[in-house]
Amino acid sequence: MDFRRPVEALIPGVQGRILAILAETTAELNLRTIARLADVSPAQASRVLPELVTLGLVERREAPPSALFALVDEHVASRAVRALSRSRDAVLEELGALARKMDPRPVSAVVFGSFAQGEADAVSDLDIVLVRPAGVGEDAEPWVSSAEAWRTAARRLTGNPVQVLEIDEAEAARRLRRPTSLWAGVLRDGITVHGSPLEDLRGRRSA
Repeated sequence: MDFRRPVEALIPGVQGRILAILAETTAELNLRTIARLADVSPAQASRVLPELVTLGLVERREAPPSALFALVDEHVASRAVRALSRSRDAVLEELGALARKMDPRPVSAVVFGSFAQGEADAVSDLDIVLVRPAGVGEDAEPWVSSAEAWRTAARRLTGNPVQVLEIDEAEAARRLRRPTSLWAGVLRDGITVHGSPLEDLRGRRSA
């Protein structure tokens, strides 16, 4: 999935660009503003907007010397477009829910890389750190099966390749106290979807 432009990924062309702009705001916008934000010509916008008004997705209000346009939130298709525009947030929420179903649960599940930075497109990996609880080995069951099930579910959720960095709690704390460039990036950009933030882990000491 292209999470930078999720609406345009599924609704290509001028119509998708315009719907993406309208989905990202609750404000009314005039035609020239919509065209500028959508990076289309005013002539293209003037052809597409009346079609969307006819379908009932968009409402037009006269405000001389121009007209203003906005999505009709009650329209079933508008709800779908708004949901699509917020798909990145929905993925983060569901990844956390999936982590909470793991057995045993990870201490932390942290998304990093392009997805965390809001730059993930259709070929980007979904990068995540899963921190194993103390005493759970990397080959221990049911952890292995549960982590693989999580990876599969994440792949089906996003359609993107999933890269999981697994590490135990004590080793994570050590690496975070003296981070390499990789771990510095995780600390800087990572989004905790489940469990303890990495900053909290960094302060923990091995018994």
